[in-house]
Amino acid sequence: MQEEIFEANLPAVRAQASKPSNEVRIPPTEIAGGAEVRVIKSSRRRRSISAYREHGAIVIQVPARLSNSKIQEVIPEMVEKILSREAREKMSDEALFTRAIELLNQYLPEFRARPVSVVWRSMNERWGSCTTLDRTIRISDRLNGAPAYVVDYLLVHELIHLEIPDHGGEFEKLL
Repeated sequence: MQEEIFEANLPAVRAQASKPSNEVRIPPTEIAGGAEVRVIKSSRRRRSISAYREHGAIVIQVPARLSNSKIQEVIPEMVEKILSREAREKMSDEALFTRAIELLNQYLPEFRARPVSVVWRSMNERWGSCTTLDRTIRISDRLNGAPAYVVDYLLVHELIHLEIPDHGGEFEKLL
């Protein structure tokens, strides 16, 4: 994997390496999930190496004294770390539906109505919505990656709407 990142971008990396700079930019690659990779040499860093996303790019901060060969070893590891963390954080529609059924069985076992689908949707006005006629639940994709208890609360809220369409006393009691 190390060679794959650098072979395609070796001329750009070498050109930047010859310039006195604290930052090296690697153009977007498939291995980096289509993201640009920026390596920043920090004089403040003594031992630790960190990686994070900034405006879509993967930023890797390394100690200024770290050798170029060591940096080349570290880049693929840190890119993989970011991509795997992001993959864990994002929940698929299937996982969202499965979680909704688990919550329904755990907290609302007496409910007869079952959702037909539970999906992430681009929503700007609401966090979630439920259509009782076709038994579909939509959750704002802005919440994908939010803490599990937030998504769970919203799922239970929308699951209750399968049988109780309003926010009256009975709804509040169940929530």
